[in-house]
Amino acid sequence: QTKENEIERATKDQDVSYKTKESKTLDKDVAETTSDRSSVQAELDAVMQYLKNLEGRCIAKAETFEQRKARYEAEIDGLREALRILESETAALVQRGASLRRLRGVRRHVV
Repeated sequence: QTKENEIERATKDQDVSYKTKESKTLDKDVAETTSDRSSVQAELDAVMQYLKNLEGRCIAKAETFEQRKARYEAEIDGLREALRILESETAALVQRGASLRRLRGVRRHVV
């Protein structure tokens, strides 16, 4: 029985030695993995922030009714102003053309 106890004790001591070594290896692996995870998380956070900035610039946002109405009203006002200017210039050109014909005495030839 003493021989069996010695063998059992040697086996258990060896078991403890291997498990201690394995535990240290696992602890080291956990530390490395934790470090890797934190650096990958930091990179992911940076990429997500960049994506958020891109989405803010690239994704079209729907215009509200008030914004569309204001834009259309400004466009219509601009067109009315352009029409008013064109009408006044046209009237001035017609009036000037009529006065030039009278001044020169230009008459149309009848053929």
